[in-house]
Amino acid sequence: MERPRILIVGGGFAGLECARRLERKLSPSEAEITLVTPFSYQLYLPLLPHVAAGVLTPQSVAVSLRRSLRRTHIVPGGAIGVDPASKVCVVRKITDEVVAQRYDVLVLAPGSVTRTFDIPGLTDYARGMKTLAEAAYVRDHVIAQLDLASASVDQKERESRLQFVVVGGGYAGTETAACLQRLTTAAAHRYPRLDARQIKWHLIDIAPKLMPELGDPLGEAALEVLRDRGIEVSLGVSVAEVGAETVKFTDGRVLPCRTLIWTAGVAASPLIGTLDAETVRGRLAVTAEMRVPQFEGVFALGDAAAVPDLAKGDGAVCPPTAQHSARQGRAVANNVIASLHNQPLEPYYHKDLGLVVDLGGKDAVSKPLGVELRGVPAQVVARGYHLMAMRTNAAKFRVGANWLLNATAGDDFVRTGFLARQPARLQDFEYTDAYLTKDQVRAHAQSLLAKG
Repeated sequence: MERPRILIVGGGFAGLECARRLERKLSPSEAEITLVTPFSYQLYLPLLPHVAAGVLTPQSVAVSLRRSLRRTHIVPGGAIGVDPASKVCVVRKITDEVVAQRYDVLVLAPGSVTRTFDIPGLTDYARGMKTLAEAAYVRDHVIAQLDLASASVDQKERESRLQFVVVGGGYAGTETAACLQRLTTAAAHRYPRLDARQIKWHLIDIAPKLMPELGDPLGEAALEVLRDRGIEVSLGVSVAEVGAETVKFTDGRVLPCRTLIWTAGVAASPLIGTLDAETVRGRLAVTAEMRVPQFEGVFALGDAAAVPDLAKGDGAVCPPTAQHSARQGRAVANNVIASLHNQPLEPYYHKDLGLVVDLGGKDAVSKPLGVELRGVPAQVVARGYHLMAMRTNAAKFRVGANWLLNATAGDDFVRTGFLARQPARLQDFEYTDAYLTKDQVRAHAQSLLAKG
């Protein structure tokens, strides 16, 4: 008999953990495993602010899939549509060739994209922090502003280049503002023509509290750290309009600014919109076993799925965190194997282990297993957690060595020239305009299948 074809979409925390467990528990004769992902690495997303700040090299947080996976067939591309009726996933390879990938069991772990709103100028001028390329670009861009401000004799130009705005008071935004502010502060003494007091960072969020998931004491502690560093934190405020050289806030303020970093949440991958399936706030509605009930042999997990959080109950769904995604990947693999062997599926249950927020240097706030920590103890817990979560020993070593090198030798504040003269819109990095409509998916699936 032909081996069942298991297709995994997405090489992030969920997809990689699923593939690893399937490899370990299924023999090559039991199933053919294929992974569709545009990059041959798992991105360790929580450490992207460290990449943007130059504390870590990009390679450090790009965990090789081929080092972790031995016999999974990796297709270099992105899924742009799924036709469950034909059991076909439409894939656009990195060469832009569109192919049909057949499957018997489909595991959807395409992750998420930056959530945006209908704000004038946002998609044209905002920078994201969702991909490795974006983090590398943001670093280049921030250092370029210091270079250009130092070279300028125009006071208005200097002012606009030395003001930076980060939107989003969650973990990503808070860590991004904290780490990049440390970067510009450390860099200032290398620019004798610049006054460090002219460099201003702003963190804004529409919510009334910073990182409310941490609780009031730790949220206030993080807020105090940021303000002590000179970062202006504005809560209950959002962006009204973004221009090439100005940012207007909803409270009426207009700042001269050429750098707006947008981290105001995520949305499920647009791939989810190509399926005729029930969603919960844009995420696929799945059972506790992570099955998509409308379709046979389809599972969904991670940021793209609304997985019931049985540990919390009351209809809660699991938050889109790396911690849940990795564990869901292993749980889905077990359920895929159970479905192939006609055995009962197990519901996903995981009690959150806690949260860590690295503010750079000796500053951090952490809440492991409900214990509130701040300062050096919190930093030890935060970095220890990240090292344990890295998938390979090589990745652990690179990250640890980079931390040590940066702490002892500092940064040279070098620009690589990455995309220096090209537009850098959100969709240029996240390819959100590449997905097909439902009708296009069906048409592509039928035509590609007809070709063989």
